[in-house]
Amino acid sequence: MTDIPEDLYRYHRQMLLPSIGVEGQRRLQNSHALIVGCGALGSAITDALARAGVGTLTIIDRDVVEITNLQRQVLFDENDVANAIPKAEAAQTKLARINSRIKIRAVVDDFNHRNADSLIDGVDIILDGLDNFEARYLLNDLAVARGLPYIYGGAVGTSGLSMPILPHARCRVADSTSNVQWSVERATPCLRCVFPTPPAPGSAATCDTAGVLGSAVAWVAAHQTSQAIKLLTGHIDALDRSLLSLDLWENQLRRIDPAQARGGETCPCCDQGLFPYMQGERTSEAVSMCGRGAVQIMAPDHINRKTPGVDVDLKRMAHKLAEHGTFTQHHFLLQGELIHEIGIDQKPIELTLFPTGRAIFKGTEDLDLARSLYARYVGM
Repeated sequence: MTDIPEDLYRYHRQMLLPSIGVEGQRRLQNSHALIVGCGALGSAITDALARAGVGTLTIIDRDVVEITNLQRQVLFDENDVANAIPKAEAAQTKLARINSRIKIRAVVDDFNHRNADSLIDGVDIILDGLDNFEARYLLNDLAVARGLPYIYGGAVGTSGLSMPILPHARCRVADSTSNVQWSVERATPCLRCVFPTPPAPGSAATCDTAGVLGSAVAWVAAHQTSQAIKLLTGHIDALDRSLLSLDLWENQLRRIDPAQARGGETCPCCDQGLFPYMQGERTSEAVSMCGRGAVQIMAPDHINRKTPGVDVDLKRMAHKLAEHGTFTQHHFLLQGELIHEIGIDQKPIELTLFPTGRAIFKGTEDLDLARSLYARYVGM
């Protein structure tokens, strides 16, 4: 490789790889990736894709940088914390210094069914940097309905999961605009094939209640990014088609074949064409409680009391939240202050959680903040 175009020279070492070369690098340059969530996973993913030369990156995140993020969220620093910079904006600023030749779009907003369609316009691939299943199922709906590849990932504690999704076309409702194309034979199960229903509120660990090892995040992000680069350079046959699970502390690596999860027209999403998350039918409802300085979050019907056997274990939740305040619980509710979350009048935000998954956050009237706190501390 002696004659390298000037605009590609920075990628010389990457282009030495036979599977990439100049042609693959041009394909990356002409690609558009959407990264939803710019916390631990998202910041590592965007950093890697920017350095790899993916031409356009859209980053969406609703939060600002906090001091506890710096242990694992690689794009941020103490100056971002001091100035309460939104994560998407901080990421855009850092990435522009890393690679000024690519386009970076920062969206400081909650990702939901109302804005999802506009955000996927012109996107070639979706990467998951999220921390809650409700938003992940929305991404899955979009991927199946619009024919977009979706790279799922999650990390909490010392473990992580990653899986690429190439949705079946039978339930596609619009022509795919992605430059990644695949045959029926290469299609994979979708997220709901593998995980038919999300965990009940309070049942799943979150980074705020179980902690997270930074190297576990890095491993998941590296796997997600590698699969994205394979797809964007046209190497679908090189895709890792498994659900990969790793626990770095227990030294356990498992590779699960998700193909067995799909069959018999049982998936409501990619078999039956039902997209309740995309249509807003399975969205948790946030309502400002007028005059009380509080927001109520109603868990979606499919994971609240209308589905038998999924009541929140309040005793277990009290134990999980012990690091974040003093909580009391009895049969009817759990209540206490989130001492690290400061709200109105510079007082800690109070959380009241009911067995149905309904929660009240007192001390804020910000609906997006309440949703974020619910995802972080209760989990959904």
